[in-house]
Amino acid sequence: MLNIISKYSFFISLVAIEYLATTTTEIEVVQNSWDKANHFVAFMVLFVLLSFGYKHLNLAKRIMLLLVFAVQIEIVQYFIPCRSFSLLDIFADMVGVGIGYVVVRALMVAFSWLVNNIN
Repeated sequence: MLNIISKYSFFISLVAIEYLATTTTEIEVVQNSWDKANHFVAFMVLFVLLSFGYKHLNLAKRIMLLLVFAVQIEIVQYFIPCRSFSLLDIFADMVGVGIGYVVVRALMVAFSWLVNNIN
């Protein structure tokens, strides 16, 4: 069940992030927050959902998939007025992926402990 929820949540999040990253409409919540934090949190969540939804993908494939998505966003932003390509954004995305990896490992340890210690 977690697998199915994670898959759907991953694609919904992917579409939402793509929209927020490429829209020319100013969204107050997004505009009033620190841009790098938006990238960090978005890619941390994407990595967690991707990891639980697609367990058959190894770590390198998950990282590459999200790196390609990050670069694609920046390329699209290069062609949008009032947006620009930013290597710092890609770096923030990959930091989010790294922290997402730590979160996934911690959740797996916690789930394992719960399963082994429930009577």
